[in-house]
Amino acid sequence: MTTILITGATGTIGTNLVKHLKNDYDLVLADVDFSDFPEELKQGAKIIEKDLSVLENWDTVLDGVHYAIQLAGNPDAEADFYDGLLDLNYMLPQNLYLAAEKATSLKRIIFASSIHASDAYPKNVQVKTAEPARPDDLYGVSKVFLEGLASYYAYKKGIASIGIRIGDYKSPDESVDPEADFYSRGTFFSYKDMNHLVDCCLQAALDEPYLLVNGISNNSFPRLDIDQARVKLGYQPTVNAFEL
Repeated sequence: MTTILITGATGTIGTNLVKHLKNDYDLVLADVDFSDFPEELKQGAKIIEKDLSVLENWDTVLDGVHYAIQLAGNPDAEADFYDGLLDLNYMLPQNLYLAAEKATSLKRIIFASSIHASDAYPKNVQVKTAEPARPDDLYGVSKVFLEGLASYYAYKKGIASIGIRIGDYKSPDESVDPEADFYSRGTFFSYKDMNHLVDCCLQAALDEPYLLVNGISNNSFPRLDIDQARVKLGYQPTVNAFEL
């Protein structure tokens, strides 16, 4: 069976993806602390409880892994570069790609970028991934670094990657605030559509070794353009924040 590594597995997106993928794949789940992670989601999975910002901790992590879903990182939009972002958002993904160079079974890395990598564009602009990155904070800057890192390793080292600029992600118990403004609805990203997009990233054939797509739902007035995800990956989101 195909084996998938999920880093940052205990986070909100990671937990929902584990629920979605656990019946169809062998999972390797990595994070620093699994004490609050549901026991039923640990069953049948290999658990790696390590700080992956330390390069030596990557020894054997990718053994037998076919796909890696890189979610680990500090998601705080107000995080400081040295105290909050350097280890988790710079060192950890660099370690992943260094380990990937030595991996023999790895086919593709799927990584979480963010709308923060392009959210300094005016609010009335629909942003495409082909346009220059325009981060709105240092967290967004770290995601632009990750996108560049993945592109470098794809074209220079042959390690295929797909990046998703994730919008306003919503878990199963979350929905649109009735008072949400036009912009908020335009960035809405349902967990169902995220799960579907990850499925597409796992299954699609790539024309190029690197692809960056936007990740939001089928919103009537989308802040981010998702045509590339539709065309390149077969993404067909079903949730529309303007109809909720």
